[in-house]
Amino acid sequence: MKQKEQQKIGLIAGNGTLPKSVIKACQGQGIPLFVIGLKGHADPDLLSGVSGSFVRLGAVGKIVRLLKKNKVKKIIFIGGVRRPSVPEIMPDLTALSLLCKVGFKLLGDNHLLEIILREAEKLGFQVVGADSIAPELIAPDGIYGKIKPDAKDVADIIRGIQVAKTLGQVDVGQAVMVQHGLVLSVEGIEGTAALIKRTAVLKRKGGGGVLVKVSKPQQDRRVDLPTIGPATVQAVFDSGFKGIAVEAGSSLLAEPEKMIVLADKLGVFVMGVKGEKWNL
Repeated sequence: MKQKEQQKIGLIAGNGTLPKSVIKACQGQGIPLFVIGLKGHADPDLLSGVSGSFVRLGAVGKIVRLLKKNKVKKIIFIGGVRRPSVPEIMPDLTALSLLCKVGFKLLGDNHLLEIILREAEKLGFQVVGADSIAPELIAPDGIYGKIKPDAKDVADIIRGIQVAKTLGQVDVGQAVMVQHGLVLSVEGIEGTAALIKRTAVLKRKGGGGVLVKVSKPQQDRRVDLPTIGPATVQAVFDSGFKGIAVEAGSSLLAEPEKMIVLADKLGVFVMGVKGEKWNL
């Protein structure tokens, strides 16, 4: 019997190492792929050995044309996008139409993503999550390396999850920094790396301190799942904090093996926590 032909995946990639992990997963499974690297965001060498093109963030019409020209059926949004410059985001007619539908209101990330996903589906694309291609990137439950949190760390993790989930209900960030039961800072528009860096000056004496990242209660699993990787571990260590906790099953791990090796080397604990264990 003839094997069913795999539908081509269109990868719309921002920064970080996750896009390369998804590309590798597609190649390993023989899934045809076309990559759109967002200029100024995606790694310059992202398209090495893969079919694709770099496109400006605001050139939505060009992105759609390229995807359709290359007969893409499914699309994956993956990787971070820093706050763009004016030339980068200058909207073409397609992007302008999308902005008009948003209404130029001050919306949270989730609301905006919902609109983008809905419009993508109207154009005939099926939006899928990265975990549908690379389930090994989903954060598992448990402690990942050799370093374990102590009782004070666990208390900070529970506190962090409670606060982060509450903030998520109003679509504000995915991460918080907690030390000795005190919420030192919460994630805003700047992203996790900047959150960790600015929190360093707020650190209390006595050690400890945990970065907690969770998905928002209304999170669409296909896009913008909380993500950590080696760079997150390094930032936590550089800022003098002790560990990281993410929501197991609803977070992504960039380069997990490399991350765990680095965490053990630096003495930083990293763990995934399932929802039913939040009150342990």
